[in-house]
Amino acid sequence: MRSGVILLAAVLLMLAMVAVIIGGPTAFFSGGTGSVALPLDAVEVRSYEGNDLSSVNAFRENSIRGPQKVDEATYRLTVTGLTNASDVYTYREVLDAFPHYTKVVTLHCVEGWDATILWEGVLVRDLIRHAGPDPRANTVVFTARDGYTTSFPLTYLIDRDILVAYRMNNVTLPAERGYPFQLVAEDKWGYKWIKWIERIELTDDPAYRGFWEQRGYSNTGDLDRGFFSQ
Repeated sequence: MRSGVILLAAVLLMLAMVAVIIGGPTAFFSGGTGSVALPLDAVEVRSYEGNDLSSVNAFRENSIRGPQKVDEATYRLTVTGLTNASDVYTYREVLDAFPHYTKVVTLHCVEGWDATILWEGVLVRDLIRHAGPDPRANTVVFTARDGYTTSFPLTYLIDRDILVAYRMNNVTLPAERGYPFQLVAEDKWGYKWIKWIERIELTDDPAYRGFWEQRGYSNTGDLDRGFFSQ
């Protein structure tokens, strides 16, 4: 009898080890008629390849209407305008349709603070190329859930590895940080890092001005220049 109990314990231990090896950081729960693998919450990383990372909470709340609560079930991301087709994606379709990339980039806010984060997302140019940019397009306008807008030259998004991020420091973007998607507008001031993105529109209007740009901020938002319009 005792040898049978020992054998059963050994088998259960081996099954648990296999579950961890195959499934990663999960809990193996046995009860009733079956077993269920319970995923654990992702753990925020604070260093990556020699880079010290800021906390996901190292941001000041400065959005125009407060953090937006987006329901994944009804959320849609639209890529439209001067394109061959208008693409409409669910949150999961964006994650499933395009390659994922990671990059450490520092956000610099005009208020004087900064945050260095490991971002994970898809490339904006992949979204644009899938929709098929019209030859007349030269500008891309981003619109957020709260009505915030900003714009960029099309070349900035096509020629560089600019991410639409859905994770930061290995955790899903919190609502306060822009869930489901935030633009990682590297080498631009923080007001260009639009959160809660719902619409990406290609236009032929390089003079378009977004929310803060209409209020005197630089339309380029380049870090190596002042953020007020000259």
